[in-house]
This record gives sequence, structure tokens and C-alpha cells, in this order.
Amino acid sequence: MQIWRSLEEVPASLGRTVVTVGNFDGVHRGHQHVVRRAREVARELGDLPVVAVTFDPHPIAVLRPEHAPQTLSSLETRAALLGDAGVDQVLAVPFSRDVAGWSPERFVADVLVDALHARAVVVGANFRFGTKASGDVATLVRLGAVHDFSAEGIALDGGPQVWSSTYVRSCLAAGDVEGAAEALGHPFAIRGEVVKGDQRGRELGYPTANVPTSPGCAAPSDGVYAGWLRRLDDPPAAALPAAISVGTNPTFEGERERRVESYILDRDDLELYGVEVEVTFAARIRGMLRFDSVEELVLRMHDDVERCRVLLGLTGG
Repeated sequence: MQIWRSLEEVPASLGRTVVTVGNFDGVHRGHQHVVRRAREVARELGDLPVVAVTFDPHPIAVLRPEHAPQTLSSLETRAALLGDAGVDQVLAVPFSRDVAGWSPERFVADVLVDALHARAVVVGANFRFGTKASGDVATLVRLGAVHDFSAEGIALDGGPQVWSSTYVRSCLAAGDVEGAAEALGHPFAIRGEVVKGDQRGRELGYPTANVPTSPGCAAPSDGVYAGWLRRLDDPPAAALPAAISVGTNPTFEGERERRVESYILDRDDLELYGVEVEVTFAARIRGMLRFDSVEELVLRMHDDVERCRVLLGLTGG
């Protein structure tokens, strides 16, 4: 998936395109619904390429950083998910206070017309753009008539609960990784480099691959989960079943760093330090607990692993 990180990186030779615009954080089912319609329009117009316009960083992180949401996916992951949904290229507009001050007319002229040569634009029905969110779908339709592109807003997708990035974050905050997966259309996952921890898991018979969490990135609430770990070497390896702990491990004093620790079921031979991995969450087993003794912790870890086997559809052994 090609990512253009500025308007200047868009090739001057780019022909007419179909464009969709949004933050696309997590690329949930609502986003996928809009992209499918953009793909349909592209076919109707002669199989034109579909370009997704997004913003990096998230606009709220620039305008109101104290209220910035935790991100569900990095730009690279976002682009990969958009590609899976049917997008051909991604333009990540570097968002700044200057860009926030662009009028709807300037955004259309600079991005949609001059850079991307839009033939059609497909967005969500609640789409807003331009300074102080002054532009909407009706604005796009009006400006499209001037600049020779069509525009349409797609009704928000979902059942009783409309799919949104905010909803996914609320699921993760509650530890509801299955609810998050339903909204995303795929299990929630995080990526990161495995770092060397205190190696307590190895001493207890359950060596873990530790990935630090970032305050700006979403992760499930503290607890133990069943899931999968996949190393992202070239080529990527197969996903391995794992028992995953998220939190600070309150049984041991002094630990404050929040981490995602994955024990690969029945494996103690893996060397993962410095390797980028993807940790995928399938189901929650329990919340984070503080145990009175290491022996009690080990017994519970054994039970957690057995529950993982069941939840992941594995046999004992």
C-alpha cells in the first residue's frame, strides 16, 4: 500500500480518481461501508483508482491535545487495513493549525482537485471539513458542481449501535474485545517491538514476550486475554496461540509500566527480543488481580492457560 505523506508526494501524472476522506482510525465496519461504496463508484466510472485521504496526526491531537483520543491503529496499519477494504492509495495530510484554518473551498481545490483530480468523492453522511467544521456533504456537492466531480454522503452503518472509533474505544476500555472485534470486522490487535522485561514469567515457567503500551495508543483494559501472537519478520510467521496479560502485574511491588505480556502456549524456545510482533485479542478471561503469594499466582496462570485452550479451540496437552 502506497502512502503519500504530503500533497507534494502525489505524482503529477495521477489521473482522475475516486476519493474518500476521513480519519479512518481502526478502519471499522462503518469505514469499510464507505470504502465499498467508493469502490463501486470507481468501477462505474471505468475502474478508477480509489484514494483515501486521512490526517496525521489526528486533528484533535493538534487542536485540543488534552482531549485527544487514544489511537486504534498507526498510520501504517491504517493504510494496510484500508488496502484490505478496497483502497488503492492513501494520502496522509500532515495536520497542523494552518491546515485546520483552511476553508472548505481551499481543501477542495488543493487536495481533491489539484492533487487528486477527483472524479467522485464518497464520504460518511456526517462528514465535516474545513475551518471550524464549516463544510459538510452539501458543501461538497456544491463545490463538486464547480470542479467537475460528484459527491455523496453514505448513511452511517451499524445496527442499534452505529459503528464508530469512539465505540471501539469504549469496548476496549471495558475489556470487551469481542465487541470491539464485531465493530471492527476483525479482532483488535496491537503491534510493537518485544523488549526485555524482568523475566519473572520465565522464572515461573511462563516466559512472555513483552510489548510496552503507549499512553497515546488504545489497548484493552487491564486483565488476562486469550489471543494470538504473530512475529512480523519478512515473511511474517504464522499466528501462535497465546495467553495475554495487559497491565502492571500488581502481585509484584514496584511495577508501574503498563505492558502487554504474551505467553505462547507450550513454547519456551522462542527468541523474540527486538522483533516486531502483532498481538491479537480474541476473548477476555478475567480482570487483573493481586495475589497474596507467587504460588497462588502460578496456580491461576495455569488455569488461565487452560481457559485459553478452550477459548481458542485448542486441545489440551
